[in-house]
Amino acid sequence: MTLPRGKNNCITDVCNVKVGHVTLYEKMSETDTICTGVTAILPHSGNLYKEKVRAAADVINGFGKTSGLIEVDELGLIESPIMLTNTMSVAPVMQGTLTYMLEQNPKIGDASPSINIVTGECNDGFLNSMRLQSVTPAHAIEAINNSTTEAAEEGAVGAGKGMICYGYKGGIGTASRLVQVDDTDYTVGCLVLSNFGKREEALFADWPKSTMKTPEGSIMMVVATDAPFYDRQLKRIAKRCAAGLARTGSHMDHGSGDISIAFSTVNKYEHLNDEPTETVTFFRDDHPSMNQFFLAVTESTEEAIIRSMKQAETTVGKGGFTVKKAPL
Repeated sequence: MTLPRGKNNCITDVCNVKVGHVTLYEKMSETDTICTGVTAILPHSGNLYKEKVRAAADVINGFGKTSGLIEVDELGLIESPIMLTNTMSVAPVMQGTLTYMLEQNPKIGDASPSINIVTGECNDGFLNSMRLQSVTPAHAIEAINNSTTEAAEEGAVGAGKGMICYGYKGGIGTASRLVQVDDTDYTVGCLVLSNFGKREEALFADWPKSTMKTPEGSIMMVVATDAPFYDRQLKRIAKRCAAGLARTGSHMDHGSGDISIAFSTVNKYEHLNDEPTETVTFFRDDHPSMNQFFLAVTESTEEAIIRSMKQAETTVGKGGFTVKKAPL
């Protein structure tokens, strides 16, 4: 590590960013176990539709079933909570998040345009009986309502309950770094949903090869910052998640969905502003501080992945399959 950590070493170190979880864990029969959940990331505590945030996404490897990223790339904005869940629960989580946002904004779809819901996923089918479709729209709303600016819970919680990373228990991990520019500290925070890799590939530990045959997996990486960037620059920020991912040992397998999303909490875009032009302040691309921000993303992504394992717990899932806590 070369940059200092934020206060809680968490994505919520970025002012007003909130994280909430709903964890579902129940043995239904000898063969079926519900072992999954929902995680919500709110870019700020206000009305996200009325005060959108500048954002971008980067698809490192597109083996994923996300929603909303096409419009994020087109308009450079996020106007909903960023939701994470399992592969087969993207639809109900979208539905619940939509219901939540419609209740907040009665004019959506009538006097105002439609809304773009951003949802990401990983496949937890080794531990979770995904075919039961246990996640409901109400769970998405509950995760949003559970969100807090306190340090986020990590490991086998929320969307991470059934995830596996490098052959050990993975899930939710988060970390943050500080970048100082002209006596001002800016925060970069990353939260990951880790579900990828084989034990022998890990660069941060010397582990024997596992005989457990798990899916090729995926990872969702969400970066928040209070630095003044606009969407093109946030695209560059999102791309640096790949560097942190690779530092842990991943080579982004064919069947792995490796996707990053980055947003800035400043320079918000007001939905109800009718002015034909706007003025925003942002960092110059060639300023030396940009390299420090790239480093902050790389370091926080790398550590968030490792923390997703370090903070997890041994979990028994469907069919009695057990995934152990990593010896970290």
